[in-house]
Amino acid sequence: MRIILLGAPGAGKGTVAKLLTELDGSVQISTGDILRAAVKEGTSLGKEAKQHMDRGDLVPDALIMKMMEVRLQNDAGKKGFILDGFPRTIPQAEALRDLLKNLKIRLDFVVNLEVPKEVILDRLTTRRTCSNPDCQEIYNIKSNPPTADGKCKKCGSIVIQREDETEDAIINRLETYDKKTALLIGFYEEEGLLKNFLSINSKETVEAIKKSLL
Repeated sequence: MRIILLGAPGAGKGTVAKLLTELDGSVQISTGDILRAAVKEGTSLGKEAKQHMDRGDLVPDALIMKMMEVRLQNDAGKKGFILDGFPRTIPQAEALRDLLKNLKIRLDFVVNLEVPKEVILDRLTTRRTCSNPDCQEIYNIKSNPPTADGKCKKCGSIVIQREDETEDAIINRLETYDKKTALLIGFYEEEGLLKNFLSINSKETVEAIKKSLL
């Protein structure tokens, strides 16, 4: 499969993407993963990106697109891919459209995960993350809690609530999403690629996406 996942913070993009990779071996791709891998490997693009990151600047779109091109020319382009959280803006979407055209890669469609605001608030305010930077296992105090004394089941470190997952921070993130990223819904609708899926239960969402791929 070759799809893009859109959705607000807390819509379940990461979980849905992971489950989709299990269907046919498609590769989950996020810009964060690409940046971390390039920096760790010390590639020329990674070194350039690190300079921006060390200054606290955003990595320019042009550099991200070069990294995306390398990724899509490798195994991701052959196995299939799920773009998780990218593109985020209209200029990125336009650049991605041109890149895919140049690589002769055709998208199946763009998945828009629809989740009620109250569900997102509940999901994110109850999320906890392992404080160990080498682990960062994610928990939910309702559906997947850590140990009784608030520690990670994998490494034993304390789990924390991230600063960007308080209710005020989440509301701010959703407003930012509506102003910027949500514009992509209209963009891909005009491209004739958009398909909307209710994302309350990740497994049910994946089944619905799977049927649309047939």
